[in-house]
Amino acid sequence: MSLTHFNEEGRARMVDVGEKDDTKRVAVARGYIEMKKETIEAIKQGAIKKGDVLAVAQVAGIMGAKKTSDIIPMCHNIFLSGCDIEFQIDEENSRVYITAKAKTVGKTGVEMEALTAVSTAALTIYDMCKAIDKEMIIGDIKLIEKKGGKSGHFVRSDLKMGKVVSVNISEKKGVVKNPVNEIELVEDFGVKGDAHAGKWHRQVSLLAEESIDKMKKMGLDHLDYGKFAENITTQGIDLPNLKIGTRMIIGEAEVEVTQIGKECHGGCEIKRLVGDCVMPREGIFVKVLKGGKVRVGDDIIVIE
Repeated sequence: MSLTHFNEEGRARMVDVGEKDDTKRVAVARGYIEMKKETIEAIKQGAIKKGDVLAVAQVAGIMGAKKTSDIIPMCHNIFLSGCDIEFQIDEENSRVYITAKAKTVGKTGVEMEALTAVSTAALTIYDMCKAIDKEMIIGDIKLIEKKGGKSGHFVRSDLKMGKVVSVNISEKKGVVKNPVNEIELVEDFGVKGDAHAGKWHRQVSLLAEESIDKMKKMGLDHLDYGKFAENITTQGIDLPNLKIGTRMIIGEAEVEVTQIGKECHGGCEIKRLVGDCVMPREGIFVKVLKGGKVRVGDDIIVIE
């Protein structure tokens, strides 16, 4: 693959994108800043003298995305239709994870805008906290995903990726769920309108289509999505072997794995109707870090 940022004389140039079609463009980037545990606690408690660290870093990240073409020489000056910054505090590893999503409708992508947003937010956190912690480390800033344009959909090759094959909902616990066109995940609550939603660690349940297929091969060929009371039926990801704390982007939402499998309650309607319940062995549960719509066909990206 040849690089295009050089003219015939071998000097740098800005690529002419005038003949390209306008398309919807989206890019997601991610990175972290690692610090002392005391610094994490100071951020949480609002004890940094310069102010609310994450609030300032969020504004800085968005401003950085908007100014990308001013600091990266060959970047085009594009109109951003949206930019969002999310933070997750990882107390166990003393890190603040930063995720940026940039959007535009135009002739060139927004990868650099998303990456600049993460970098600027991380540098701002450093600046806000350097009085008490000069040994902070900014690391692992990378493009996670991009959509739009001639090159199409990109997801990092080192990330696990799957698909949503069904979304399911029920108003009562202990019963099968019914497939619907879409569900809405609400931050730190679960699926809107579902009986299992709430302020607890098992907000949303997931089960792989591959697990259901195992049951079908045992003679239970009448099984369908939602029969094991899973909210989201997946394809292509080995759910039971994910680690607690793993984060995933599912459609518009982001979730974190909180439990693998569960205790099976004797006499539940699922086991009575199906004959066996695979959910306690191979299902997983997550809490919602960022809300959003999830639809059949949406991508699932394991980001950590």
